[in-house]
Amino acid sequence: MITAIVLIKTSVDRIPEIAEQIAALDSVSEVFSVTGTYDLIAIVRVRQHEDLAEVIPGRISKIPGVEGTDTHVAFRAYSQHDLEAAFAIGLDS
Repeated sequence: MITAIVLIKTSVDRIPEIAEQIAALDSVSEVFSVTGTYDLIAIVRVRQHEDLAEVIPGRISKIPGVEGTDTHVAFRAYSQHDLEAAFAIGLDS
């Protein structure tokens, strides 16, 4: 599995809608709104490097309001935290 971290510049007034459209894509596992130079960060997971071209310039970059992307391909994962469990702390009664 190949993981890419995609930093995304968007139209600021459309961040929530753009984030939802990106999150709905099959190869996107998470989307975060963030502070700083970029507006969103998406985690993309694909089987082959060629699939990155279909997802990032082929889909993400074509969403209206996406102004640019900066993609970083991960070499190795050093942590295997369960993000869903981490964000669900205190929600179970």
